[in-house]
Amino acid sequence: MTATTAPSFVAPRPSNAKPSIVWALRDTGAMIGRNLTVIRRVPQLLVFSLIQPMIFVLLFRYVFGGAIRVPGIRYVDYLMPGIFTQTVAFGAINTAVGLAEDRGKGLLERLRSLPMARAAVLGGRTLADTARNVLIIALMTAIGALVGFRIHNGVPAFLLGLLVLLLFGFALSWVFALIGLSVPNGESAQAAAFPLLAPLVFASNSFVDPASMPTWLAWWARNQPVSATVNAVRASAAGGPLATKVLIAVAWSVGVIVVLAPLAVRKYRKA
Repeated sequence: MTATTAPSFVAPRPSNAKPSIVWALRDTGAMIGRNLTVIRRVPQLLVFSLIQPMIFVLLFRYVFGGAIRVPGIRYVDYLMPGIFTQTVAFGAINTAVGLAEDRGKGLLERLRSLPMARAAVLGGRTLADTARNVLIIALMTAIGALVGFRIHNGVPAFLLGLLVLLLFGFALSWVFALIGLSVPNGESAQAAAFPLLAPLVFASNSFVDPASMPTWLAWWARNQPVSATVNAVRASAAGGPLATKVLIAVAWSVGVIVVLAPLAVRKYRKA
């Protein structure tokens, strides 16, 4: 009977080593490296991640933008924070798809048989997707500048807004980690993710002022996590009260992580 060997991206450890925070961090770092290597070897994944938000930018900026009026702010400055948040939200589907595919290939079973931290697989996936979001947000900011988006509240405030955005993406990745561990393959993960994202992204303040919506829908659009994150990013770029909006957005993200991360880890242990 042959012993199970660790994949090359998992750091070897002595057979008598006890679990520790150091090994957990090393395991998580190994999984981050493994997931980022996939992006480096298949750059088309990054390219396709940018195509959809670019289409939305061009569509709302030049097709619908002329018919949409938002009091007190240029529409392009109103639009781009919504596009940033939408991009991060839909990008979180990659977490579900990646975990579902790893599960279908039997990789998760192999990793579970190894002496590694249980949270490392999910932590590595979610943190790698967060690193990917950093690059995508930087590219989308450059695209926004090309279509007229401007920062009116100073670079430090805008960077704070982007940190809030990254935290939101990290929180959503735990939601979709749970979905990815609950379905048999990547196609099912995509199919399960869209019904959840559609009412969050499109029934929000990302593209239009909720005041133009029916009362019941406007209430939802004003009081959900996507809109809270958009408010924080928008205030960081356009100006106005910032602290309260940032705190509300952070509270949403932290709440999602506190609730969903333990559920995802438990699901991984039982998957």
